[in-house]
Amino acid sequence: MGLDDKIEHNTQDAKGKLKEGAGKATGSDKLETEGKVDQTKADVEKAGEDVKDAFKS
Repeated sequence: MGLDDKIEHNTQDAKGKLKEGAGKATGSDKLETEGKVDQTKADVEKAGEDVKDAFKS
């Protein structure tokens, strides 16, 4: 996985955590759910990159 990909995935994960936290703080279920979705997307993309890296080795 390239450095750019790692940064992008970590940024997406951090944004998701912020959205989730903001949703909890404001009582917005929608914002909280969006945050969880963003985090899940980042995790899936990280896993996909890990699989690619495993096949390169």
